[in-house]
Amino acid sequence: MSITIVSGNTGVITMFIYLNGQHIKKEDAQISPFDHGFLYGIGLFETLRIYEGHPFLLDDHLERLNQGLDTLNIKHRFYREEMNNILQTLLEINHLTNAYIRLDISAGMGEVGLQIEPYIAPTIIIFPKLLPPAGDLIEKKAVLLKLKRNTPEGVERLKSHHFMNNMLAKREIGASLETEGIFLTEAGFLAEGIVSNVFWKKGKILYTPALSTGILNGITRQFVIKLARKYGLSIEEGHFSLEHTLEAEEMFVTNSIQEIVPIITFEGHYFPGKKGELVQHLHQNYRRYCKSMWSRHCLGRD
Repeated sequence: MSITIVSGNTGVITMFIYLNGQHIKKEDAQISPFDHGFLYGIGLFETLRIYEGHPFLLDDHLERLNQGLDTLNIKHRFYREEMNNILQTLLEINHLTNAYIRLDISAGMGEVGLQIEPYIAPTIIIFPKLLPPAGDLIEKKAVLLKLKRNTPEGVERLKSHHFMNNMLAKREIGASLETEGIFLTEAGFLAEGIVSNVFWKKGKILYTPALSTGILNGITRQFVIKLARKYGLSIEEGHFSLEHTLEAEEMFVTNSIQEIVPIITFEGHYFPGKKGELVQHLHQNYRRYCKSMWSRHCLGRD
């Protein structure tokens, strides 16, 4: 693959992004107003974390992304070698070793009006952002949102550009980084956080809402389920009431950037937070694998 770097004016340190085969200054990036990602929200994204140059669980992110592209009829597929080459170039030209990565795929240009034909020229954008080296567990408070989780646009929830529900929920709880909002479904069952999946432990069972509640099947969610089974826990995915969580011994939320986030309080109930035995075990194993693992499947069969 040939690499084109468009730098514009020199002399100012800036961030480069990847846009359709070029590495350009972020302020120079442009897309067409006729892109159906802009017009109709037809697009997907993945966020992943780079640890000392390694894109953790990249295979799993690309697997979910490719499945979503099939659903949206966007005729493009991503593979590890090509994507890792792009990421390594981005890291090099931005002088990054530990980074946040957002991989964004928009449907591409079309006419005004809904299109049933396949999209064959998507817009591909990759945004890097500096992150410090991974550290210790960071605790958060959880609060129950008044806003209910919307239902998926299709059969299952995609990690799509349709983010209005999440944005309104964030407005509800405010700008604090120390709090995560937890959605209920319209039927009153626990769903997920604004940007996370939720878990709680009772005895030898780890509970998490089922995908049939309409939640996103998070990459870290899938990884944690594998780790927990190897730890000897049974996993129960289901439709759970708020009261079920308030009897828990530990509670935590997960996503690919914040990793495993122990919850210290939720609806008046207190949890051990980062002192919890399970979150400590999961965190230790996260550190063990994050600099080398390509997929949760590397953990072996459940």
